[in-house]
Amino acid sequence: MNEIIIAILRSGTPLIYVTLAGVIAQRAGVWNLGLEGLMIIGACATIVGIMLTNSILAAILIAVFICVLASVLLWFVIDRLKANPIIAGLGLTGLGVGGTALAVQSIFGSQASVTAPFGLPKLGPAFGAYGVLSISVAAMPFVVFGMWVLLRRTRFGLRLAACGEHPFAARSVGANPSRMRLVALSIGGVLCAIGGAELAAGSLQFFAQGMTAGRGFMAFAAVIFGASHPVGATFAALFFAVVGALGIRAQLMFGDKIPHDLLQALPYLATVFGVWLSGKLRGGAKAASSFAELKDQ
Repeated sequence: MNEIIIAILRSGTPLIYVTLAGVIAQRAGVWNLGLEGLMIIGACATIVGIMLTNSILAAILIAVFICVLASVLLWFVIDRLKANPIIAGLGLTGLGVGGTALAVQSIFGSQASVTAPFGLPKLGPAFGAYGVLSISVAAMPFVVFGMWVLLRRTRFGLRLAACGEHPFAARSVGANPSRMRLVALSIGGVLCAIGGAELAAGSLQFFAQGMTAGRGFMAFAAVIFGASHPVGATFAALFFAVVGALGIRAQLMFGDKIPHDLLQALPYLATVFGVWLSGKLRGGAKAASSFAELKDQ
């Protein structure tokens, strides 16, 4: 039982961090389809940072800086240049996937996977079987709670929701939707950097091209499935992680009886099911009101 829980936490924690980034972006009125690109940038920057600086703290700071910079670029494209947010987000994903491959090739002279000598600090023997988990796993529930407080119980969260749902009205009372979008996307960049760091350095300690394997799009689906609520989206991400862990378990137990490709596809099938169920329960995902503002200005 402990092995299954550990597998769920390992696969679910990076997904939850990136999901929270999608939640705060959506609250600001931006459907962030650049989560996949930001996540792989965070993963690559963490491992490369460890290799170049020999410091996990410096590596995470580098990952945070680059992801925030990429998020600011996304804000500039959709807010100042008035590009379609969906297309801009997909462009950021392409930039992240291609840019990380180019960076690894330029720095190490090869596109092979890069292995770091160490990763994120572990919880340690005091936590028993769960001591193999990284500190970011232990911090995850507190981050979820903090995000819930920030978005649901603070003036900032109320202003952010107003800018996302009724930007014209928010502007009339002194709120600046453009600035709020910038802040939300920047916070999302930090969360994506942490999620990428957990994916690459939490238990694996290496970076390989395409290692996010669509997790950013799963996180986007979790935002929709969880109704853009930080707690609801977290449980949606955990649901996808549970399905993935059960799929791995099924490969070990029934690998000869069930097609391997079908078992590997279970998390993605669960993602499609989640989006479909969300649409049935709530009549489909509705575009944020500020999308019209971004398009019409």
